Amino acid sequence: MKYEAVIGLEVHAQLKTKQKIFCSCSTLFNKPQNQNTCPVCTGMPGVLPVLNKEAVQRGLKAALALNCKINKKSIFARKNYFYPDLPKGYQISQYNLPLAQDGYLEIESDDNIKKIRIHRLHLEEDAGKNIHCGEESRLNFNRAGVPLAEIVTEPDFRGALEAATYVRELRSILQYLDVCDGNMEEGSLRCDANISLRPKGQKEFGVKTEVKNMNSFKFIERAISYEIERQTEILEEGGRVIQETRLWDSSKGKTLPMRSKEEAHDYRYFPEPDLRPLLVDDVWIEKVKSSIPELHPEKKARFISQYGLPAYDADILTLSKDLADYFESCTKEVQDPKMVSNWMMTELLRELKDKNQSIQNCSVSWNALAELLNLVKKGTISGKVGKDVFKEMMKRGVSASSLIEEQGLKQVDDKEFLVSAIHQVLKENPKELEKYRGGQEKLFGFFVGQVMKLTKGQANPKAVNELLRAKLKE
Repeated sequence: MKYEAVIGLEVHAQLKTKQKIFCSCSTLFNKPQNQNTCPVCTGMPGVLPVLNKEAVQRGLKAALALNCKINKKSIFARKNYFYPDLPKGYQISQYNLPLAQDGYLEIESDDNIKKIRIHRLHLEEDAGKNIHCGEESRLNFNRAGVPLAEIVTEPDFRGALEAATYVRELRSILQYLDVCDGNMEEGSLRCDANISLRPKGQKEFGVKTEVKNMNSFKFIERAISYEIERQTEILEEGGRVIQETRLWDSSKGKTLPMRSKEEAHDYRYFPEPDLRPLLVDDVWIEKVKSSIPELHPEKKARFISQYGLPAYDADILTLSKDLADYFESCTKEVQDPKMVSNWMMTELLRELKDKNQSIQNCSVSWNALAELLNLVKKGTISGKVGKDVFKEMMKRGVSASSLIEEQGLKQVDDKEFLVSAIHQVLKENPKELEKYRGGQEKLFGFFVGQVMKLTKGQANPKAVNELLRAKLKE
């Protein structure tokens, strides 16, 4: 390509508070339409906003974890625009003096560490929601006034994969902090991307478009990739990119025009007269800083050094705090980190994906998995049988020991029984036996497999190997 993509992201993270940012209405999702509302969040005349301290606390926590400078004084402003889902005709946000600025987040890009600069993190209220029903539209104001932290990057991304990687890492950090639940399907985390192209080597930016409200990592990557291709095609044909806001249509796999792109002056920002400046002192900052836990990058490095896990496994297992806690709890009982990692990376994550479940509502608890793995380690059941037992545990939510007892799955160590099975397998496979004795020793695994098949996986593999080797030497 003779063009270089320049991308900046704006991520809106819903802060995990019980009440809205300027009133006491509930923030619970999926309540009946317009139930979580009051005169303040529906913009009735004569009402006054009152700032929710918990929202500020969580915003500070996110800002400090993202290496931002906290402004000791920040100011709320009115951002004026007229959409049906904004009942006041303006949004209370922050503009000239945000809560925090000048931070960064490091991500992995092309096997290197890349520092993504964070321009600002500011607090604001969410708007309501338009619901289109055929030819009419309805308004649900339950979301109006929900507290948001808007995290704005510098234009440091050069590709769609980098952008998706950043949002994935950011989401992980916010979840670790318990600042945002990160539920993209419910809109708790939404991403807008500003995308422009410029000839390679040129310093000046091209004309940008903004793609709004992408709510999955896959959509972020696909929408940005599409927009880069669309702008490239326009420029190569001698056209001119129009500055506008576009929406990602996942069903059509393309971005579509929404409206002309607003600039800051279009919003006619001015200080919110009903809210005093927000003052944050050093004591408050230090208190919040001391509450920040071990985050994904540090935990990943520790999993590699402490447990000897490959970098890929450590990255996957620590991206979610709940998954990391599950691993560490299970490992304490099993005393075999690599075995726990292997089962979680393959069996557990596959089953969760197939059932569209999260680790929080997994039907196999960490101690249930630990019991199963210890039974496999002791030789009570084979690894193959263990995998079948695990699938049943996921289906029925029962313990490994009860399933093994119920289905008679314990490994058989009885020498007479195993010798009889080996004898039958050798008798039924004379050609393979002749080839083995002729020097094709790789067929040993074939015989072991046949014995396991004959015994329905219940034979002790170690005992089978020893007895079969002795039999073949006769």
